[in-house]
Amino acid sequence: MFDVIVVGARPAGAATALLLARAGVRVLLVDRARFPSDTLSTHQIQPQGVALLRRWGLLEPLLAAGAPLVRAARFDPGRVRLEGTYPGPDGVLSPRRTVLDALLVAAARTAGAEVWEGFTVGGLLHADGRVYGVEGAPRGGGAAVAVTAAFVVGADGKHSTVAEAVRARAYRTRPATSGAFYAYVDGLDLRCGEIHARPDRLGSAWPTNDGLSVAFLSVPRARFAEVRERGRPAGLTAGSAAGLAAGSAAGFASGFAGLGDLGERIAAGRLAEHVRATVDLPNTFRVPYGPGWALAGDAGLVMDPITGQGIANALRDASALAAALVGGLGGSGPLSAALALYHRGRDRERRAMYRLTTGLAAFGPDRVGRLLYPAIADDPAEVTRFLGVLGGVVPAGPYFGPANLLRLALRSPRKARASPVGR
Repeated sequence: MFDVIVVGARPAGAATALLLARAGVRVLLVDRARFPSDTLSTHQIQPQGVALLRRWGLLEPLLAAGAPLVRAARFDPGRVRLEGTYPGPDGVLSPRRTVLDALLVAAARTAGAEVWEGFTVGGLLHADGRVYGVEGAPRGGGAAVAVTAAFVVGADGKHSTVAEAVRARAYRTRPATSGAFYAYVDGLDLRCGEIHARPDRLGSAWPTNDGLSVAFLSVPRARFAEVRERGRPAGLTAGSAAGLAAGSAAGFASGFAGLGDLGERIAAGRLAEHVRATVDLPNTFRVPYGPGWALAGDAGLVMDPITGQGIANALRDASALAAALVGGLGGSGPLSAALALYHRGRDRERRAMYRLTTGLAAFGPDRVGRLLYPAIADDPAEVTRFLGVLGGVVPAGPYFGPANLLRLALRSPRKARASPVGR
């Protein structure tokens, strides 16, 4: 019998298992995939996630694998251009998921967690209203097995088997309003991270492994099919390549039309692989704990990828949930109280970013930005604060609150200074 079974070995699950194992907890980590394994992702790890990787001793191995840490960014909303650095020592990292996820799984195994790859969980074990294990089988055939534990963590993504089995209550659900595309581009020559926003699309580009850049495009859901077909090469049917767009750099770049010079630079480059695309972009909170179970990462709170918060949120959940479980299972305090604190802290910290994210993904009028961006464009300190909001470091609620917006609107004009980054 294990102390904890963690279902799902992507960042939320592997990091939770890692931290529990380091604390001496007997952990089983299971995933239907075998690593290294790819998955749809924005790739971005925002500064708070980077700080956790540094604390856990995993940042240097990740950097050694070739994904550079980006401390400067350009935000181009069309009217002005904001260029600056992120607050604090940690920037944004955008590793390929084949690299990041495999590193986290290996670290969990090294810490003492037992890892079952290629194992599909089909359901949970219940007794007296409490979860006490999982049942499942190896992928590709093999006898079904039941495994017991004092506690089960569901870190198995937005379509979580664990969340469905325990009927975790959803709340603050918002409709999916966007479609997303991304591709790996060779020859983009990025000098910083780039975000280009317009009323009908948002594009970004960040350096990743192997000297490539990952280019991301978000469009209103109603325009998804149009953009996908525009990027599809002649002769490729809608069912080809698992339904994903798979075209030339020029075809993919056409979706970035009007986003500064980013589309032209993508068109001049080379696509290293096919384009990934999806409209499966839900927005919801779930109650993240109950008798014998808890949720982490997208299983408990998922939002549109337009702000790239998912991986950092997963790592933050792992840190907070592991601490709650170590204390609760170890007897230092009631487990239910520790999990309730985990729930309240998660919601308090993410609520404002959730509103910002779902608002951006709706592609409505940017009335605040029309006044905000010109007011801060010539002030490096204010640009750093704004980038901190996008990176989840500076709380979005107070920043976009009336008091701060009034302060920015009424402050004396400052003399423009040279930007620390540029092309």
